[in-house]
Amino acid sequence: MQFSMVEEENVDLTKKTFFYDYGEYEQGKGPATMIEEIMESEHFPHLKELVIGNWGGAYEESCQAVIDAIVANAEKFSHIEKLFIGNMGFEECEVSWIIQGDYSKLWEAMPQLKELTIKGSMDLELGDICHEELEALTIICGGLSKDVIQSIQKAKLPKLKKLLLFIGIEDYGFDGDEDTIKELLEQADFPALTYLGITNSEIQDELTAIVLDSKFMGQISTLDLSNGTLTDKGGALLLEKVPAWPNIGKLDLHYNYLSDDMAEKLGALPMEVDVSEQEEAREYKGEIYRNAMLTE
Repeated sequence: MQFSMVEEENVDLTKKTFFYDYGEYEQGKGPATMIEEIMESEHFPHLKELVIGNWGGAYEESCQAVIDAIVANAEKFSHIEKLFIGNMGFEECEVSWIIQGDYSKLWEAMPQLKELTIKGSMDLELGDICHEELEALTIICGGLSKDVIQSIQKAKLPKLKKLLLFIGIEDYGFDGDEDTIKELLEQADFPALTYLGITNSEIQDELTAIVLDSKFMGQISTLDLSNGTLTDKGGALLLEKVPAWPNIGKLDLHYNYLSDDMAEKLGALPMEVDVSEQEEAREYKGEIYRNAMLTE
């Protein structure tokens, strides 16, 4: 069992990243052995935040055995308040290759959980989400399915403060459209939400318009529309509508396709604004191409 070097040097002993390297995977280590080894670790009893990286061949085996083992040993994991499953770089496994799992039983098994982060969307299922304490839900992927989005749409999460979704693109799993996100924001009931992130989309201008007309604009303090194909069209909408919401203290637009002029105007808004990482569209055979930040 390997540990993140950053975490080894970190004085915060309440957080640890566990992962297998390729050699360990070749020797038979994998999702079926990971949780047992984590529980045997001297660090485990002190943890509040558990980060699980590559469980071996994340491109060949799902993390279902990891999830199931946590559920089966729920009492032993009762001190874990933050859980991240799938924290790995592209050198280990491209995000679109990460085989995720079914989290349906995790909600009941970890009633103390405050934050859940999932990376990868292949075979991802959330089931019926009902959790009294969860404050943050983040899904990082190259394409989010309608089934997962609809699970979030119907979720009962009365304390949810942060929702960050990487919408992604059709080629890597996003099988919805603007109406999918509109329906999500219309029907979701998150009374405590203060951070809304609808990010990493190739239709970022269209989703910006939907978010700006959503019911959550009056309650959030952070609006995150980063990592997508936001252009001056979406920028103009932000300039027009965001000033009407003085509750918004931060606007995250990093990684965008804004012009210098529009980026300067947005940066002058009376709030913290991140317009860094301005990208340039590519032209090929008369077609203009813009890419979301995280796809494959």
